[in-house]
This record gives sequence, structure tokens and C-alpha cells, in this order.
Amino acid sequence: MNIVLIGLSHKTAPVEVRERVAFDQSLITDALSTLVDQEIIDEGLIVSTCNRVELVASSQVGPDQGINRLKDFLCEFHSMPQSSLGIHLYSHADSDAIRHMFRVASSLDSMVVGESQILGQVKEAYQAAISAGTVGRILSQLMHRTLSVAKRIRTETAIAQHPVSISSVAVELAGKIFGDLSDKTVLLVGAGEMGEQAARSLMDAGAAKLIVTNRTAGRAEQIAREFGGGAVNFEAFYDVLPSSDIVLCSTGAPDHVIRQEETRRALKSRRRGPILFIDISVPRNIDPAIADIDNAFHFDIDDLKSVVQTNLRERETEARTADTIIDSEVQTFLKQLRSLDIGPSIVEVKGLISEMALSEFRRNRKRMGSLNAEQEAAIRDVLIPALVNKLSHPVIVHMRSAAGEGKTTEVLDELRKMVKID
Repeated sequence: MNIVLIGLSHKTAPVEVRERVAFDQSLITDALSTLVDQEIIDEGLIVSTCNRVELVASSQVGPDQGINRLKDFLCEFHSMPQSSLGIHLYSHADSDAIRHMFRVASSLDSMVVGESQILGQVKEAYQAAISAGTVGRILSQLMHRTLSVAKRIRTETAIAQHPVSISSVAVELAGKIFGDLSDKTVLLVGAGEMGEQAARSLMDAGAAKLIVTNRTAGRAEQIAREFGGGAVNFEAFYDVLPSSDIVLCSTGAPDHVIRQEETRRALKSRRRGPILFIDISVPRNIDPAIADIDNAFHFDIDDLKSVVQTNLRERETEARTADTIIDSEVQTFLKQLRSLDIGPSIVEVKGLISEMALSEFRRNRKRMGSLNAEQEAAIRDVLIPALVNKLSHPVIVHMRSAAGEGKTTEVLDELRKMVKID
């Protein structure tokens, strides 16, 4: 059994590529059902976030075939030629795939090392795969250990000290541009989890006023009340653009929500200096052409990388400590996987010993004298299985130990020779 993984992230692909392969959550179940073909891929899950899209699977036919199947699926599902993704994709198998999953969930591979949101996103991906029925023995073990390792990293290192998310980095960028935010009005377009985090960070930073708009009005009103702000209908947010200083957009829309021409018209009446647009959505929801409007500054999620670099330098030492923990956890999990794989070997061991015991029973049956049917059944169905379990136990213990070193086959071969059954 092999664990295989392919993906692309903020490290390997720009946002315009990532947004093309992002999976709409409403299509995840169908995507997973198509991915797991039970010929090459036995189990699978999909992690799709603003900064990464990754396919994780188990395959019985070998890592190369498994990886190729994942690449074919990703390109076919999004109707893209492999040539357009080749330079952006990475692939891992077995120990490298396990290590990658541990690092991702522990936020060591995040744009902002130590951020907490990725762990929740990995959990959601796992839950979606459970709901779709596409995880089994191997990926369940992997995901349980992945979540456990991520929690250990956050407990045993300071990697999450002063936690930072993409939304709070966006707030830091606003602070660098405007300095004091005490007289600034923030328009939050989108009221999902990331939007709410951004609103909280903005208000904590001292922003004067918060205006919230969302396609679901009730959600916008709820956040606005919490922070003493106001809510506007989603269809009317252009009306409040002229009075806004920072526009932070985080929605799940598949295309541009804030468009250039409507924005240009709205800002004609603005008399408050520059306006900052920050787009933390993938796919992008703010038209990049807005940067061509006078006094309008536009940043998308990739533009936040420069701000992140300071955070990375501060956490390098903790990240190295975390990687040491992960290396140890990978080896432990590999031993666990190998022990899982000896299931068929255990069956064969018991079968070999059982066959030997039954053969001896048949050979010596006449010497036992007269036995009724009940007595014969007791020997065959009770005594012999008990002997098989007793005799096979030390062999199985030895096999489990050998599995940790990848030597299960050698132990089984020796047993075959001992009982002279091939």
C-alpha cells in the first residue's frame, strides 16, 4: 500500500493558477467519488484552500501509477492540459507524502508559519472525505496521526506564539500604509470565517468604523452588531465605497465581485484621499484592474508575501524544532503502517499452522479410538483453533517487530520453510 500526494501551493504557483484548480466545496463529494476509482486509487481526500490544492490518496498499484492518476484527475476535472500545470505541481510518495501532510497541518508550509486556520481546513477536508465515503483504513490512520502531530507541534513549540493569519497580515499591511487607523472606515465584503477574523483584527487595531456586507444579510448584521458597526445590502455596497478607506474582500464567489468600472464611478465622489483594496479570496474577487484607478491601491493574496517574510524569520528556530519532531513522527507512523500491512501475513501464518495441525489430526485419527460427532467437532472447532492461536502468537509478535524494519516477508518465508509448506 502506497500513500501518494500531488499539489500546488503559494510556493509553486501564482494565484491566477491556483484559482483555476481550486475545488468548489459544493463539488467536493462528486470530485472525490470520481477520484477514487478502486482500480488505482483506493482512498482519497482533497485539501483546497486559498493557498494550496492537494490530492492525497492510497494506492495498491505503486506510487508512480498513483501519482499519475492524481495528475490526470486534477487536469481532467478542471479541463486543463497537464502542460499548463506541470511546472507548478509537486508530488510525494510514502514517507515524503506523510512528512508533507504533517508539515502542512502544523502550518510549517503555510504562507504565515504558525497560523491556525490550516489545521481547521485539513480537518474539514478529512470530514468531507468521510462524508463522501472515500477514506478507509490507511487515510484514516494518516489523518488521525496528522492532526495529532499538528497539536503536538503547537503544544511543544512556540510556533503558534502570537498567532498570525492571512487576514491579520492584511491588517498589518493596512497599518503600514495608513499608520494610525483610528479615523479609518473599513468595508468588509464577505462575512465568512476569514472575513470575521479580519474584522476582529481591524477593530483591535483601532479602526474607527466597520461596515459589513454579505450575500446573507443576517450574517452581515450579526458581525456588524458584534463590533458596533453597520451592515448594508450586498447589492448596495458600491454606495458606501466613497466613504470607505479600506476594502477587505473575502467571499466564496467564483469571479470578480468588485469590478473596475462600477468602482471607478463610485469613487468619483470620494474626497478622503487614497483607498486600499485587499483581496484575500481565491478565486480573486476584486478585479486587479482597480489598481489603474486614481488613488486606488490593490493587493491580492500573493502581495501579502512580503509582509509574511518578517514573520518567517522570527519563527525559523521554532520551525526547525518542529521539523525535528515531525521527522520522528514520520518514522513512528511508518512502523504503524507496516504493522497494518501484516494483516494478510497473519492470516497466512495461522493458515499454515492450522493446516499442519489438521494434517496431524487426520493422520492420527485412528489412534484416538471411537469418537462421536460432537467430540470430533470439539477437537476440530475448539481445540485445534486454540492451539493455532497459542502457537502463532509468538510468531505474530515477531512479525510485528520485523514489520517496523520492513522484514515481514523474511519472517514469513522462514515459517514456510519450517513447516515445509510452499
